[in-house]
Amino acid sequence: MALLRLLALSLLFAVATPVRDIAHDACSSEVKDFQHLNNSSGLHLTLHHPQSPCSPAPLPADLPFSAVLAHDGARIASLAARLAKTPSSRPTLLDESRAGSSSSSPDDESLASVPLGPGTSVGVGNYVTRMGLGTPAKSYVMVVDTGSSLTWLQCSPCVVSCHRQSGPVFNPKASSSYASVSCSAQQCSDLTTATLNPASCSTSNVCIYQASYGDSSFSVGYLSKDTVSFGSTSVPNFYYGCGQDNEGLFGQSAGLIGLARNKLSLLYQLAPSMGYSFSYCLPTSSSSSSGYLSIGSYNPGQYSYTPMASSSLDDSLYFIKMTGIKVAGKPLSVSSSAYSSLPTIIDSGTVITRLPTGVYSALSKAVAGAMKGTPRASAFSILDTCFQGQAARLRVPEVTMAFAGGAALKLAARNLLVDVDSATTCLAFAPARSAAIIGNTQQQTFSVVYDVKNSKIGFAAAGCS
Repeated sequence: MALLRLLALSLLFAVATPVRDIAHDACSSEVKDFQHLNNSSGLHLTLHHPQSPCSPAPLPADLPFSAVLAHDGARIASLAARLAKTPSSRPTLLDESRAGSSSSSPDDESLASVPLGPGTSVGVGNYVTRMGLGTPAKSYVMVVDTGSSLTWLQCSPCVVSCHRQSGPVFNPKASSSYASVSCSAQQCSDLTTATLNPASCSTSNVCIYQASYGDSSFSVGYLSKDTVSFGSTSVPNFYYGCGQDNEGLFGQSAGLIGLARNKLSLLYQLAPSMGYSFSYCLPTSSSSSSGYLSIGSYNPGQYSYTPMASSSLDDSLYFIKMTGIKVAGKPLSVSSSAYSSLPTIIDSGTVITRLPTGVYSALSKAVAGAMKGTPRASAFSILDTCFQGQAARLRVPEVTMAFAGGAALKLAARNLLVDVDSATTCLAFAPARSAAIIGNTQQQTFSVVYDVKNSKIGFAAAGCS
């Protein structure tokens, strides 16, 4: 566990300006007038890079990038296990025979060993925002994850364990609108698909959830409902997990907001009033830049779209079809079938994009050829196409990723290369094993919309900085 605590700091994504160098008044908690937002409707939240000095839970910026890669690898491995439906185990469950009452958190728990299904590693590249909960509402820093369904946060009295978080832990007893959920409720049965783990039941009929993640992080607690709020918008009877045993790599966040395709996700619970779509722009880690998370309506004419692809592997994840990549205007020397040799997922929490092996090899060769005048550097962990210098100071070729339906991502240097230390930058791609994944390095500064109702995903350039 000591190792887990140390690597929790791998929320960091790249070398950035230390927190002390940024004046606090340079940061804004308000969503700016981003060009792709529909400011007349919808719910708009400020989104921060996990390493940004303006994050509500900022972290130091001097950790090795190797730690980031290690936990990015854990996320990839967990997604692979999830697609293969490979179970895992973790000795952490609130004992069903000693759970508390249906109206408050218990005071006496023990642990039992139970099988836990594969989840998705969080905490490496996940972005953060704020969520209000309870009556009266209190604000909590939450990581945002398109690969998870159940929203949960730490709750007092933290009977077993709570990790360190920014601000106070949520106290259910202080909220007049809080209620635990009974084992007979449909939402309790829905936990199996939301968390990939079966629900448990206390002797007092309280539903117990188990959310496990690929890096051995987990949250176990009581399925609950309360009023959730974002600014002036409040929604009653929101179902979430009230965590009593929360351990692992969540940084200083209070918990996690799930945006996957599942009836218990935040998206689906807010959809009746907001609509079945959400969009975001993931900002870079530099300076005081921020992005946004928007739930509800958007400006449809500003995006290029690709259909959401159906997959029997996991119907909660977002699959799309990649059709090609060009480097300096020239298609890669691979067959069109190479792009579809593996399923492709778009994910907000993966840092390094994974490509089918043949496609990756061709991309590496093409980029290296286009940058042949730039001194090469040694490989850095899984990143084998590296150069001397920093991405922002190098001349790089234009790289375009194309998707079914005509959607495309035209990558700038910041989307193509990642600085692994002060003197080295590497191609921010790696070969995939079981699934291709479009990670957040390539998505940064683009507006990305997930129109679940119309089963399509859209991209628009220059969404944020």
